[in-house]
Amino acid sequence: MKTLLLIGVAGAIGALSRYAVVSAVGMKYYPYGTLLVNVLGSFLMGLAFIFIVEKAHLDPHFKPLIMIGALGAFTTFSAFSLESWEMIERGDLLSALAYILASVVLCILALGAGIFIARLTFL
Repeated sequence: MKTLLLIGVAGAIGALSRYAVVSAVGMKYYPYGTLLVNVLGSFLMGLAFIFIVEKAHLDPHFKPLIMIGALGAFTTFSAFSLESWEMIERGDLLSALAYILASVVLCILALGAGIFIARLTFL
């Protein structure tokens, strides 16, 4: 029960952080805020994975707190899907395709960068 409560608190922090980033960046015609959150969240997920799982610098009990709670609430692929769909529906297919490709490719690259940096840093 304690773990669930901590995941919930971390999730609230992640969701509020996502809201802050998206609000600060804006997204009038193109969802730059969501793209930034997805890339940053993927990078942080890569760092957290190495730090917690591979290098065990934190107690394994932190894994659900950080990776499911905070980062799970921070990243926004459900919003990504909706925004992509909205661009498609309004006929902006080129922007939708660019957004989909940028989100997927940049997030995978950011995750890899996080893993690479974590493996070099967290001995």
